[in-house]
Amino acid sequence: MSAALTNINYSVLPLEVRAKLAELDIEISEGDITQKGYEKKRYRLLEPYLHELQKAATRSVGEKHRGQVRNSKPPRHQQEQTRIPPNKSKKQTKVQMSRHRHSRRDDRYRSDAHTEAVQAALAKHKTKRIPVLPLPVKRRSLMVHGGINSVGDSSDEDMETDASTGDDGSLQRRTDDSSSLSGGSAAPSPLSHQRGSIQTQLTKEKQVISRSSSSNSKSRSSADDMSSGERRRDDSSSSSSKLKSYPQPTPLAQKLADIMPQILPGSRPLSQNLPPDVANISMNPPSSSATTPSSMTTLEASDVNNVWRSMSSRPSLTSMDGEEENLSVTKVSAKIQQLLLTLKRPRKKPLAEYFQDDQEELLENIGLDENAPKPEGPVTAPREGGQLPSQSNIPHSIEAAIHRCGTANPKAPCLTSVDMTGKTAYTLTYGKLLSRMRRVAYTLQGKKNGLLPGQRVALVFPNSEPVPFTCAFYGCMLAGLVPVVVEVPMSSEDPGSSQLGFLLGSCGVAIAITSDHCLKRLPKNERGEVNQLKGWPKLQWIVTDSNHLQRPPSNWEPSGHNLTNQLAYIEYKTGKEGSVVGVAHTRAAIHRHCRALVGALCYNAADIMVNLLDFKRGFGLVHGILASMLSGMHVYCIPYALMKQNPMQWLNIITKNKASLALVKSRDLHWTLAMQRDNPNINLKTLRMLLVSDGANPWSIGSCDMFLTEFEKRGLHRDALCPCAWSAEALTVSARRPGTHACRTALSLQDMSYKVIHEEPPNSQAPSVVLQDCGNALLGCTVAVVSVTGSANLCRTDEIGEILVCPKPTDSTDEPAGSWYYGLSGISEKMFRCHPIDESNHGQTDNGLFIRTGLLGYMNPSGRIMVTGKSDGMIQIAERIHNSDDIVATVLAIEPIRFVYRGRIAVFGVTVLRDERLIVIVEQKPDCSEELCFKWMSSVMQAVESVHGVGVYCLSLLAPNALPRTPLGGVHLSEARSRFLEGTLSPRNILMSPHQCVLNLPKPRQKHSDVGPASILQGQVITGVRLAESRGRQLTPLNDDEVGKGESRKFQYLSEILKWRAQSTPDHVLLTQMGSKGVVTNHLTCSQLHKKAERIAQLLLSHPTPHGLNSLSTGDHVALLFPPSVDLTAAFYGCLYAGCVPIPVRPPHMKSIAATLPTVRMVVEVSKVAAVLSCASVIKLLRSKEATAVLQSTTTPLWPPLLDIEDSPKKRVPISYRPPTPEMLSYIDFSITTAGTLAGIKMSHYSSSQLCRSMKLQCELYPSRSVALCLDPYSGLGLALWCLSSVYSGHQSILIAPAELETNPQLWLQTLSQFKVRDAFISYGVVEFCTKGLAAHIPTLKSRGVSLAHIRTCVIVAEERPRVRLTSNFTKLFRDLGLSSRAVSTAFGCRVNVGICLQPPRLGILSEQIISEEPYMGASCPDPTTVYVDMRALRNDRVALVEKGSPHSLCLMETGKILPGTKVVIADPDTLGQCSDSRLGEVWVSSPHTAKGYYSIYGGDADNDYLDHFQGYLKTGDTQTKYARTGFLGFLKRTELTSATGERHDALYIVGSLEETLELRGMRYHPIDIENAVVRCSNRIIECAVFHSTNLLVVVVELDGVESTALDLIPLVTNVILEEHYLIAGVVAVVDPGSIPVNSRGEKQRMHLRDSFLQDRLDPIYVAYNM
Repeated sequence: MSAALTNINYSVLPLEVRAKLAELDIEISEGDITQKGYEKKRYRLLEPYLHELQKAATRSVGEKHRGQVRNSKPPRHQQEQTRIPPNKSKKQTKVQMSRHRHSRRDDRYRSDAHTEAVQAALAKHKTKRIPVLPLPVKRRSLMVHGGINSVGDSSDEDMETDASTGDDGSLQRRTDDSSSLSGGSAAPSPLSHQRGSIQTQLTKEKQVISRSSSSNSKSRSSADDMSSGERRRDDSSSSSSKLKSYPQPTPLAQKLADIMPQILPGSRPLSQNLPPDVANISMNPPSSSATTPSSMTTLEASDVNNVWRSMSSRPSLTSMDGEEENLSVTKVSAKIQQLLLTLKRPRKKPLAEYFQDDQEELLENIGLDENAPKPEGPVTAPREGGQLPSQSNIPHSIEAAIHRCGTANPKAPCLTSVDMTGKTAYTLTYGKLLSRMRRVAYTLQGKKNGLLPGQRVALVFPNSEPVPFTCAFYGCMLAGLVPVVVEVPMSSEDPGSSQLGFLLGSCGVAIAITSDHCLKRLPKNERGEVNQLKGWPKLQWIVTDSNHLQRPPSNWEPSGHNLTNQLAYIEYKTGKEGSVVGVAHTRAAIHRHCRALVGALCYNAADIMVNLLDFKRGFGLVHGILASMLSGMHVYCIPYALMKQNPMQWLNIITKNKASLALVKSRDLHWTLAMQRDNPNINLKTLRMLLVSDGANPWSIGSCDMFLTEFEKRGLHRDALCPCAWSAEALTVSARRPGTHACRTALSLQDMSYKVIHEEPPNSQAPSVVLQDCGNALLGCTVAVVSVTGSANLCRTDEIGEILVCPKPTDSTDEPAGSWYYGLSGISEKMFRCHPIDESNHGQTDNGLFIRTGLLGYMNPSGRIMVTGKSDGMIQIAERIHNSDDIVATVLAIEPIRFVYRGRIAVFGVTVLRDERLIVIVEQKPDCSEELCFKWMSSVMQAVESVHGVGVYCLSLLAPNALPRTPLGGVHLSEARSRFLEGTLSPRNILMSPHQCVLNLPKPRQKHSDVGPASILQGQVITGVRLAESRGRQLTPLNDDEVGKGESRKFQYLSEILKWRAQSTPDHVLLTQMGSKGVVTNHLTCSQLHKKAERIAQLLLSHPTPHGLNSLSTGDHVALLFPPSVDLTAAFYGCLYAGCVPIPVRPPHMKSIAATLPTVRMVVEVSKVAAVLSCASVIKLLRSKEATAVLQSTTTPLWPPLLDIEDSPKKRVPISYRPPTPEMLSYIDFSITTAGTLAGIKMSHYSSSQLCRSMKLQCELYPSRSVALCLDPYSGLGLALWCLSSVYSGHQSILIAPAELETNPQLWLQTLSQFKVRDAFISYGVVEFCTKGLAAHIPTLKSRGVSLAHIRTCVIVAEERPRVRLTSNFTKLFRDLGLSSRAVSTAFGCRVNVGICLQPPRLGILSEQIISEEPYMGASCPDPTTVYVDMRALRNDRVALVEKGSPHSLCLMETGKILPGTKVVIADPDTLGQCSDSRLGEVWVSSPHTAKGYYSIYGGDADNDYLDHFQGYLKTGDTQTKYARTGFLGFLKRTELTSATGERHDALYIVGSLEETLELRGMRYHPIDIENAVVRCSNRIIECAVFHSTNLLVVVVELDGVESTALDLIPLVTNVILEEHYLIAGVVAVVDPGSIPVNSRGEKQRMHLRDSFLQDRLDPIYVAYNM
């Protein structure tokens, strides 16, 4: 039997047979049917057509495809299947068969024509060589698919095949293998009417990655290597992995260098013919005649002619046929490439534009294409639906209708609820309804509750209790109350729960009505009270079951229910952005609408209705509860749970009760078709009208046609299908009348995106979608179509617009609207009182007030309403609109069986950079590998771009059941959008393509090289700006006449000053060291320090050198490896006494010896030290096995002689060395910059003493002062304060090692309070540690008496831009301890000049000695100023001051006052000309304490290479002064404050390091600005670092949370960088906390991070490569 059915042509089969074969393929693929059962059913279907199939197979023998080699995978029903093992029990077979009851198909978004169009769109690019992007790097622990996002796998969810059509509970489908791209011939849908032969061959090439030996292998080897991925893959034995052979991994730097230039503008191409596309379709030339390597599914489509598509979107293949494609540039860079070509010879700008450019950066305006289609038809006129017939027998209200039926025929059935078995659970008669609603009204208005007419109450009922809800609903209306129907609140985590609570609060709801059964299910606290959910008001719960109701007296009549303008009920509606509004309808509006329904749809008391919809709101409430009661009919309510368990039961109910009406959704029709079984008892002959509530959905046509085709033989009339259009504002907009034929048309998708109607002929190859009409307008209503945006202008006949409805006759235009948004009068005026404007008559129409329905569409010439979509589901991108349902259909056309979990997809748009971006969220099947998912995502992006002409900004795959859902199972679209923006979706895989989607970036800045410094200076003079220069207080030179003979020489050498102090004040304490317990562990007086330095000098001079000398010579370099202590200072002066050059080096740390020891070794080797002076603990560590293992690769001796400071000198040598000249080298300062440069600067004796003198005068340091230091003493200003300043000025230095704070975080504050220190110097690391670690201990410290009120200056020492936010938080936190906000300031220094700015004290009394030396020092000093500048101007090296809170504003704080004797200018780093104060430039400094030069950089003599750093001369301005270039960008601003001399204060602001800036798009970006924006975007990001590599912006973020949330940060980081900085993040890496390296000053080592990333040593959690 199997052999007879192989190699057959299925195109000769009828459509119904092919559809059933596809159903069988689904069942066998999912394991829902045994192999034996599959073959039996298949043979039973094909048996009548065996003769024709064999003929077709004979004719097809020998046919071969030319031009390409196809590796086709046969369809499922052509493959050899594996039979069930004979030992399998019958019980296991039954369990497997039972799964079929819970497995569903959803073909609403299914169309073979649409699938073929998607396949053709992808096949169109099969000849292109598309670059392979690197696969995302994912940590192995993150690759384990846990159930963290799965919300149970219960039977309640097995039925749901949810889709992205919003909150209406509609579901998506899972297509069969015919729509899969994996292989098999596509079995056409029953909707496709064949007019010719259709034969589509889909192929899937096996991925073979190997190195080619051909001549062109080099051009694509790097791209082939990338397809193997970067991830740490689990060793699996899957079939996909067996088909792949991976080459040796290449370094990440090489991969980025080879791959990323293909997707970035302005970078080198991979090869001459490589089109930079999204998916890796093929990496081989199209002319290859053999099977070529490919890492992506390749699609091939044969010619498809004369096909009429019921739901199709076929791309045009003729637009590119015969044309030579331009493969030199990417689609993203086409506009930029064109710009670069036009700017090859730029015009010279006017002079003013160079220096006073006040124009804002404007995003590029992507306007409409000039060749875009435009509507050309005449203006449409509002069309009336006809007059309501005069029906005198209709009651004046629905309550009156119930009263009439309840008294005239009390036993007539009104409402029947059905249980889970499909049997009648309870039948409510009209008499019981009348009695129950009176009892409810009496109970609510009674003394116990005392509710007044017009008061709002909440109705809380589940979907399974229609009878209690109906009684409570009509009881509220009878009592004059306004019911607000909401869902059952189970928890605060329910989607939209807080928004519903806000609606109840805004409506003033304090009473909630429910049933006893529902009340027992609500979550309660320990007191038995219902929990008050987040955002919900405090509610009083009232139960309306019979045993809780009071019986009213016979003469009781309710009050307050006869007012026509009184509200009938309020229904909630969820908007596109997630906001919930209450749509209020008056009694008159509801009664008028129900009359229109009864008249138009011929409702009568003899009808029996089956309601499958939600009876609490929307279409189900109006038709199933209100209009049905007005006409007196009998309604059966089918619960949602029954539809999930047995979707065929409602057909049995129709057959058994001979129902004539049915309310359904297209979802219900799909479920019924999926669970259809041969049941001969079903008879739908009595069904005269099948109302499809979501008939306005363009994709509901598939369910209607398939259901009609299947059940037409069961008596269903073809004219019984009645699609309807529904709106929460206008209620039923239109409905197709029973007995009328359907009207269909195929519209072009491309023209629809321009809101233009263009009907496609049946044989057209253009992407199109088929629409069905929703009937005519209701009786008594007028319909108009107006523009979607702007004014309400009437549309043209060939234009798509928003449908408006006027629900009143034309003679009642002055009556108030019967519906509005409760409490929102402004929005209600726009939505419910719209006046269409007729541009042809230049005025408003006279048809009355219209209501906006939110439906988009048009009216055809016959008056039928054609709906193309909803405004909430429309995504407007670059002035084009796209229907989210259309995009869902395209995604489902690409192998949904393998990847999409039950068809659950959410499509929406988010605004990024002033335009909407397309987001696609898909639930992924749990058994998909990472690599296959990445390929499928690339195919989806390619298909959406080809079919719809729009790029997918973000495609995310979630775990099963991870998308939020509505109460009836649909995807909660607004909640999914909200969670995406908040970063709480926890995706498994994510792929972003900002390079392809974001096309409105600002134009790149064009730098003009022909502008010289003279032009700049001339322009500055012309524009009248001030040149940027400032100087500190002038230093008077020390000479013998002023200080005495020989005194001037003494103050030039620190060693001489120490000897002098040891003689003059031997007992004065200079250094005090604090321990972790808050006690003094060591202190040195002037005499003790002098003696200890002498002993160390004798140790150095008596120790032999490695060169064979008896002792160290003058000028030898000695490395000082000490922890922060007084021993470091003693060793420093011991080297000066011995004539050696000290080099302080941070010792290695035992816990991180592998990371810190190589740096120590490098400094020792570079500086060519003759000996290492240290303590016993450090020497032991250097000689340990661990240290030897780290440095085992070195061939030279590990260390020079190691000298212990506590060792006794071998002989006593007299100490008599004096430097012959002050320009002799005093010490070498080695430091590692944030750019990763290890540089040593040479400090002379003169520079050292001048630095100490400037700091003494600036900070008013004298011997009676105490200064607390808590910073690293190894380089920069920290070294000067720790070792030099106290000896020069004579003040006491209280030393606190920063490492001691880890043991005792309160040590620093206790020391300041204990010694009543007035001056303190700390680092940003200490500030951050105190801010984070002591925030909760402030009350405890205050109770212990810790006070900071005596501090007059607290200076933060740094070589970076001041951290304004951290400084502000520090000041605010310790304000309660008395710290003055004026006391905290910053200092600034750099390599070439360690002290440039230092804030002087503003409080305190100065000594007479200081005032006599410097008469201006006792005067007040200006406070540090703060300015706000425009970051966009800084990118163009301009300074534009803005107000606080302005967009793109950046807060900068002054770096302190310029030190005495220092002159600062701002120079252009390119032209070397002096800048004005409105320009951002490099800070140049001229000072006596500037370093002599570089000793070395990376081990080489760098004096020649970096000579301009210390010998810089301006080309304009002061061209004679020699400056040192700091390498930092900044600007000078003259403030309104005055200094002691009476001059206005010039403030210096540091923006950032020049070597760290990122040159992107011709502009200068500072990493700290991007990093601050990234840290602000999510509270789970604790730190961030960015760097530039291979034309890509790489962003590294540290995750504070579980690894499963790492992928949520990718879109957040990409969005915030785009919004605030107009940049695209090329690579986003998520790492563990502490992975970003920092130096001792707390500054980020970005270059070290860059090297770790490129060398694959970072161990990231996840790395995303944005396309």
